[in-house]
Amino acid sequence: MNELFTLFKLNEEDAEKMAVNPDEPHNHDFEELIIGIDGEIEHFIDFKSEKFSAPFISFVTKGKIHRVLTRITNGRYGNWVIQFRSEFIPETTFRLYSYYHDHANIQAEPGECFNRMVVLCEMMYNEMQQAVPDYAVIRQLLSTLFTMIESERKKKEPEEGNFRMTKNITFKNFLKILEENYHRPEGVEFYAEKLFMSARNLNLICQQIMQLSATEIIETRKLIEAKNLLVSTKKTISEIGYELGYNEKAYFTNVFKKKTGQTPSEFREEMSRLIS
Repeated sequence: MNELFTLFKLNEEDAEKMAVNPDEPHNHDFEELIIGIDGEIEHFIDFKSEKFSAPFISFVTKGKIHRVLTRITNGRYGNWVIQFRSEFIPETTFRLYSYYHDHANIQAEPGECFNRMVVLCEMMYNEMQQAVPDYAVIRQLLSTLFTMIESERKKKEPEEGNFRMTKNITFKNFLKILEENYHRPEGVEFYAEKLFMSARNLNLICQQIMQLSATEIIETRKLIEAKNLLVSTKKTISEIGYELGYNEKAYFTNVFKKKTGQTPSEFREEMSRLIS
């Protein structure tokens, strides 16, 4: 994606075309927000498939494997699709990764709150139709939209700690450094040194925020990428392990099985069956 931001609306005609030529599982180098106004979707994401009827909200973070299958209901289908690069609203994008990890879809409630979200989409669309769109305005509208979505999410899944979690600057910086280095064979000491702190203190922060050690968070990030590569590429198990800093196939396989209950080959086969 070359543009910083784009949005478009899908209708019944688009849904019919997508039903004839359904998506293959894929990932993006951008963030994607779907606001479901009419119809239904079956969304494969986070390595599971779920069905949602409008109104719904889906947020697909950069790099996640997903697939959307559409269905017209009562002769109607309509989605706003918003795509943007992470740097468009970086201060918000970081929070989104935390909020929507393993919770990409929200079944919204019909009513005034959701209607206002639709209005915000229309306002962004109208601004994009201008000869020279004001991206500062669009950025503000998009941030407001995510604020409203977060309000809706809290009604569905009240989690008082999440917002405080993402306010922790040290943890934020840890995740930023991890995103740049998770493919390397580095342990907690490497990240602690980058943060000018002890490994013990980094572990304490991670335990307080995520109830996981720093090592577990590092391994989880590697595991997410391993799953993505197993689904989206034909690389061998050894190649994937080596790419993520595991020099021995057997060690990578043991770590993967310990975390998922499956070997990488078993996971790949299961996902292939599910996707097909």
